[in-house]
Formats: sequence, structure tokens, C-alpha cells
Amino acid sequence: MNATEQSASDGTDFPESVGRRLKNLLYGPGTCQLMGVHDGLSARIAVAEGFEALWASGLCMSTARGVRDSDEASWTELLTLVGTMTEAAPGAPVLVDGDTGYGNFNTARRFAARAERVGAAGVCFEDKVFPKMNSFFGDGHQLAPVGEFAGKIRACKETQRDPDFVVVARTEALISNLPMEEALTRAHAYVEAGADALFIHSRMSTPQQIAEFMGQWDGSAPILIAPTTYHTPSLDDFAALGIAGCIWANHSMRAAFSAMRDVCQQIKADRGIFGVEERVAPLKEIFGLLDYESLEKDETRYTQAPDLAPVQG
Repeated sequence: MNATEQSASDGTDFPESVGRRLKNLLYGPGTCQLMGVHDGLSARIAVAEGFEALWASGLCMSTARGVRDSDEASWTELLTLVGTMTEAAPGAPVLVDGDTGYGNFNTARRFAARAERVGAAGVCFEDKVFPKMNSFFGDGHQLAPVGEFAGKIRACKETQRDPDFVVVARTEALISNLPMEEALTRAHAYVEAGADALFIHSRMSTPQQIAEFMGQWDGSAPILIAPTTYHTPSLDDFAALGIAGCIWANHSMRAAFSAMRDVCQQIKADRGIFGVEERVAPLKEIFGLLDYESLEKDETRYTQAPDLAPVQG
């Protein structure tokens, strides 16, 4: 049982829940950073390097499983990976990319409930139809009706156990080449349905659409972005626009992809590992990150204790 479930079962408040930590980051001053992760190792590395919050990316988790980001992986497969993240980085708020909610309001709220049970801080659902295609591929991105998607958000909010569990509504209006007015209309409808924050998505090469949206936004909910394609601005630039959270959505996975491919190519070409030894992490670093030393101490404590004398009958 995780800390959130413990608090829910005994009826106490959630002052230290991961949901509360994520809310504090989103509603606090400045722009928080959420590092994209795809498994327990990437989550542990991100926390070790100082990131306060994590984004469990649907693209990255799907890619890590060797399938496409088009709802090819089941939501139980993805939430199993989320469980490895919350276990590897206890206390770090994990916002889970829940795609479209895998169907209607009922599958969305079941996904959210399961994410909460495995220790996630919140979920993010996008307003495309199921099954979806990754936003950076192709042009056929059909959106769900506003009322239907708002119902998904409302269903999740009304069934969550931790009152601080975060439900983020992501609108793909700009991805679908719809006018800015449509993006704003959808954003307001989702806030009215109970969304704790909004994710406005764009795949332009500049933050022009994001700046335009923020110039017209009324501030009724914090705004998250993922500047994958408009990658030149800094965090300070986004803070100046009033952005609450910046998701570095897929860079750990892409870095791992490049590194693994390059090492495989080098070993194949060299017919040996002599050419890559200086390019890969020493095992000592891996053992340190995963705290092998504490396991060794526990082994001494638990397996080398003196035997007790038998009880005389």
C-alpha cells in the first residue's frame, strides 16, 4: 500500500501526498520542470539529477516496450511501468500520460483510479478520439466532442480518492489545425468540468501559438506545455509567458535510443567492446545509483547474525 492509499484508508488528510506536491509545483511561483521518463531507471536518474517532478510519457513507455504510440500498448502495461517509477523514485510526483483515457468516461476513470493506486500524482488526458496517433506524426488528428471529453474529466474528478490527485486536460486543438478560439473554448470547458490544470499542445517550430494562447488565457487554471518542436526558448522565456509547468517529454528516451544504437553499431564494426568502454557508464556508477551498498549491509545484518541456541524442552 502506498502513502496515498494509507491516508485514504484511515480517513486522514493528504498533506504530504504526491498529488499535493505536484499541485504545489503547478500553483507555486515560477515554472516547474517535469522530466519525461519511461521506466524505473530513467525515473531514478531524473530524480538524482534534481528534477522535482516526472512525466510518464506515453510515447516513451510505448517505445520502451517496442511498440508505437498509437494505443498499441494496453493501459495495464503502461501503468505497470508507472509502478516501477513510483517505486524507484518514492515521493517524486509522477504525472501519467493517459492518452485519451482508452475509451469513454468509464475507462478514463478506471485508468485514473489505477494510476492513483500505483502511486502516481496525477493523470493527463487528451481530447483526441480513441485510438489516438502521436501528435508529432501525421495530420489525421480527430478530436472528441467537447462535452464528451469534459465528461471524462468530471468522471475522474468525482471518483478520485486523494482530493489532491491532479487531473490535467490536454487539448489538441492546435495540433489539429483548429483556430485559437477553439483551443480557448475547449480549455474553458475542461476547467469548468474540474480539470486542475491544462496542457496546451503545439508542434510549431516556434512558441508563437503558445504565446498567443497565453495572451488570451484568463488564468483560471495553470498551463503546461511540452516544447518538443519549439526547443530554442529557455525555461525563463516560458516563465515570462506565465507557463506553470514545462514538460521535457521525450529527451531521456531519445538519448537512450541514440546511445544504444551507436554502441551496437560500434561493437558490430569492431567485433569487440574495446572501442566503447570509455563511452558507457561504469558499472560502479550504476551500482551507486541503485544503492547496492545498502543491500550488502542488509545481507550482513540479516544473513550473518549469530545462531540462537535451541530452546530446551
